[in-house]
Amino acid sequence: MSDPSNPFGGIPGMPDMGQIMQQAQRMREELVRSHDTLGQKTVEASAGGGLVTAVVTGTRELLKLRIDPQVIDSKDPQMLQDLIVAAVNQALQKARGLEEEEMRRTAMGMGLPPGML
Repeated sequence: MSDPSNPFGGIPGMPDMGQIMQQAQRMREELVRSHDTLGQKTVEASAGGGLVTAVVTGTRELLKLRIDPQVIDSKDPQMLQDLIVAAVNQALQKARGLEEEEMRRTAMGMGLPPGML
């Protein structure tokens, strides 16, 4: 007897497309939740012994950049530029790590092997 909700007509051994679509929707919802969670988390990194600090979200959005006034030298703008780049890159690297951990946790929660997402 065929199942009208199964586009394969209930052929033995064929997947239930309705069930597959429901599972895909649940996975999508879980990924959206994980992305929202990452957007609420922040990481911080500094350069120059704390003279420049960058704060980035788990979704890699730069939120804050703190610069100690003592590092501002009109005769040496390159030093400040280098410190900013270093602090932001370190913060982005930390955010990537946070994202990888969240995706690993999400994949495991969905029964997928680590690294699948």
